[in-house]
Amino acid sequence: MNERRRDTLTRRGLLGGAATVAALSLVPRHVLGGVGQTPPSERVNVAIIGTGGQGIVNMKQLFQEPDVRIAGLCDLNTESDYSMFYYGGTAGLKPALELVRQQYGAPCPTYRDYREMLDKEDIDAVLVATPDHSHAIVCLAVIAKSKGLYCEKPLCRTVYETRVVAEAARKAGVATQLGNFGHSSEDIRLYCEWIWDGAIGDVREVHAWTSTGARRWSDLTTRPTETHPVPAGFDWERWLDPVPPRPYHRDYAPVRWRAWWQFGSGTIGDFACHHLDPAFWALKLDQVDRFEVEASSYGTTEEVCPAASLIYYHVPARAGMPPVRITWYEGGVMPPRPAELEAGRAVQDNGILFIGSKGSILGEGWGRSPRIIPESKMRAYKRPPKTLPRVAGHHRNWLDAVKGKGRPSTHFDYAGPLTEFCLMGNVALRAGKKLDYDPKAMQILNLPEANEYIRPHYREGRTL
Repeated sequence: MNERRRDTLTRRGLLGGAATVAALSLVPRHVLGGVGQTPPSERVNVAIIGTGGQGIVNMKQLFQEPDVRIAGLCDLNTESDYSMFYYGGTAGLKPALELVRQQYGAPCPTYRDYREMLDKEDIDAVLVATPDHSHAIVCLAVIAKSKGLYCEKPLCRTVYETRVVAEAARKAGVATQLGNFGHSSEDIRLYCEWIWDGAIGDVREVHAWTSTGARRWSDLTTRPTETHPVPAGFDWERWLDPVPPRPYHRDYAPVRWRAWWQFGSGTIGDFACHHLDPAFWALKLDQVDRFEVEASSYGTTEEVCPAASLIYYHVPARAGMPPVRITWYEGGVMPPRPAELEAGRAVQDNGILFIGSKGSILGEGWGRSPRIIPESKMRAYKRPPKTLPRVAGHHRNWLDAVKGKGRPSTHFDYAGPLTEFCLMGNVALRAGKKLDYDPKAMQILNLPEANEYIRPHYREGRTL
């Protein structure tokens, strides 16, 4: 929370006994919050930067938290049709403001420039849900103001930006959370506890997949030659920052930006921070000091992310665990059917499979609830004690940390390395060769020219 609010809480904490009762009797009910209401001194004022579909999804989640007040909205787009996505309908500044009005009975301030909002408004924390290419500059602005920070996945569009943002957050000591909500779930803790318990022996193979994502841009191949009129209410020039300018085309924004290397990070950027998260945590991949990554794909060009791809990570032994090969599948490509799976049981189109020396664990769908397969082995397994702390909810966990209560579940010291690991798949896709990578040095050792894909290309005069 901001300095003024921390001071208020400290002074309240110094009051005691009869003095407290006397003081409360003199304070109007609206200041205390009233019966069943949160006093303003306990409230977390949250601003949202990016009110496209996912920004609105997050805002609706924050509405469920009694101590949150949406204190400001910022977006460069007034309103657009987002019905091609799961949240459907329209999104942008206007629909988001209307939801705030319905929730509180009054609007909140709105902005086109996030820097102006950060300077003017009384804000404790910020939720960032902008396109990938602007994550780094927006997050760094929030961190510079010492605000709590929640950023949608991937943390940034490139490995270098991710490293810079994570290091800045660490130095500033702000409460950070990545939007991979599954990291706060019961399921991911079960993966870890069972694998660490030896439920399937040594894990040497992992498969993770999604059929979602690239179907929205499989028709795109190269940069458009024609231009389109910029939609009314959309600030295209400011939206581009910090990447090099180009003429507007509706295939770029406001909806299909994820297809383009200049703006997005493709399917793996969109989903791997969800689907590979159980493997990254359970197999302690943050402790690796070197790994290899290679990729094959359909539809990758200099401009556009692939329509479908296979990415292979070869990870050496680390933290007492054996080498493991991790395969990522996207765009409808699926792994081989698990040998242990019961006949007639279909494999869902999103999931993860751990293959160990003594069996396999399968998690399917968005919940990805783990099950040892076949089901007879699951029923026979004696589950270990629950040793990892449980989390009340992803947003709740972050808000508590903003208030100084504990550390977020997927803080950037964890989320940064996870994002970097996933995004190295994109580097391999663009390089077209197997890469030998040193994550601590952030250097590709066998193909130095591929390091250009680790850092972004910004417009002239723009840096982090």
